[in-house]
Amino acid sequence: MADPQSNFAHCEALVREADPDRYFASLLAPADKRPYLHALYAFNFEVARVRDSVREPMLGEIRLQWWRDALQGEARGDVRANPVAAALDDAIVKFRLPRQSLVDLIDARMFDLYDDPMPSLNDLEGYCGETSSSLIQLSAIMLNDGKDPGTADAAGHAGVAYAIAGLLRAFPIHARQGQLYLPVDILARHGVVRDDIVTGRGGPGLAGALADMRAIARRHLDQVRTLRSTIPSAAEPAFRPLALVEPYLKAMEKRDYDPLNTPVDLPQWRKIWALWRGPF
Repeated sequence: MADPQSNFAHCEALVREADPDRYFASLLAPADKRPYLHALYAFNFEVARVRDSVREPMLGEIRLQWWRDALQGEARGDVRANPVAAALDDAIVKFRLPRQSLVDLIDARMFDLYDDPMPSLNDLEGYCGETSSSLIQLSAIMLNDGKDPGTADAAGHAGVAYAIAGLLRAFPIHARQGQLYLPVDILARHGVVRDDIVTGRGGPGLAGALADMRAIARRHLDQVRTLRSTIPSAAEPAFRPLALVEPYLKAMEKRDYDPLNTPVDLPQWRKIWALWRGPF
């Protein structure tokens, strides 16, 4: 069993490699809070990558169940032997984090294991809320020394904006895997069907559907700005990743952007600059 310092170092290395946006944002948080943020983000990565690490959905369900049991104290074996689980548990105890929020995040990730389409925009916003918004709110609680920072509404909108931008960035990857996060109701409005996407055909309606999604992300971004006064300065670093949403969306509006083949990213220096300047 590794000591806590080694567990946190493992989480930091994992986040730095797998989730650089949140890693760079975490460097703007107080040094004593960073290890716990890294534990939370490492957990999120471990759960998010389950589909890519298993051969079939049932095995993914088993892995997600292990995490669910670990959070609820029902896992078999020594949970503390897993460095991410051990570091996360330390963070939960230190900051009195609500375990149910983490269980809800795991439950939402069940959607990732299958190729079912996202039924509606309401379903997508719910998915983003249980995953991305939850991470922001839990981070804000940590940064506020375990006390409710009153940021639930702001975190809700921030998480949806950030998650939609991320899903649009990953659109080519998801399309090749047969996954569809674009809501069926929005696709139908533009005459797009699932096969147009997963076969790589695209079609004229796809550009309109993606434009609608960018507009929805911006709408949530605007809502966060109206709620800025509800975010205490201590919790502000939890919202830093939001600074990357608009640059990502703008990159998708360039003339040469091909949503089925063009990966969307920013140079590291631009990310760091945007994060340093802040999300508002």
